[in-house]
Amino acid sequence: MEYCSAECGLSVSTLKAYESDVSDFLKELKLKSEKDVEGIKPSRMVDYVESCRKRGLAPNSIWRHMVAVRMFYRFLMLEGHIETDVADAFQTPHLWKKIPDVLTVEQVDSLLSAPGAPSGEGENRPKRDTTGIALVLRDRAILEMMYATGARASEICGLNLDSVNFDYGFVRCYGKRMKERLVPVGKRAIEALKDYMEQGRTLLSKDQAESALFLSRTGKRLTRQMLWNLVRDCALKAGIGIPVHPHMLRHSFASHMLAGGADLRAVQIMLGHADISTTEIYTHVDRDRLLSVHKRFHPRG
Repeated sequence: MEYCSAECGLSVSTLKAYESDVSDFLKELKLKSEKDVEGIKPSRMVDYVESCRKRGLAPNSIWRHMVAVRMFYRFLMLEGHIETDVADAFQTPHLWKKIPDVLTVEQVDSLLSAPGAPSGEGENRPKRDTTGIALVLRDRAILEMMYATGARASEICGLNLDSVNFDYGFVRCYGKRMKERLVPVGKRAIEALKDYMEQGRTLLSKDQAESALFLSRTGKRLTRQMLWNLVRDCALKAGIGIPVHPHMLRHSFASHMLAGGADLRAVQIMLGHADISTTEIYTHVDRDRLLSVHKRFHPRG
């Protein structure tokens, strides 16, 4: 794990996933020493993948397991613990890229208007006390920031007080492998963030030394699970009839940008994608545009 963190620059969440995956691999195949690990046959690798499938793991999870195992063997080779990397010949499968689920512009508008709206079923946050008002301002700022920047949930939770440049309208995010990028922020998100900073954060803050931008009710840094619950609850209040999660706002940001005529390379930079092929998946989401192009150019459209 130290190798994956220091030399490969993997994020904390990825480190935890890889540690779990490698532990599962060693436990499933009863490997207890370097000799056992090096002496494994490729057929047992296939058996392991099959066991993952039988246990109900999704293709993406199985793929991640095999990536973690290959990195584990690479580390053992680099450190001289083994002489033969038997995992090197075992190719990880190529996955189909799933077209992401996105919200319509109208659904996004409803979602962004949900904080502070009249309480619906399941709403348990007070709205008349100062803490309740602070949470409403925080939730508005978070949703506006997520849709304005396309930032990941972990990036939003990781924002600090000095991460936002209000004068120039930029936010500094740290993505996968701690790669830094600057992302523009629109006026509405900046205004919502200012309202939160001026009227909300001071009410939530319990420790002057806390550098986190978005605070929980207890004054600590907001966690990804809290953010997930926030988005889900606001989607329910907005009456959106599909399950909504934080990454769906990232998908919506990208697809709406491209549908509006944004440059693919610019969207890639804002999302922090290392490979532009990852960003290209969003070009397939705008179904209305595809229909119009088909009708315009197909002989029998």
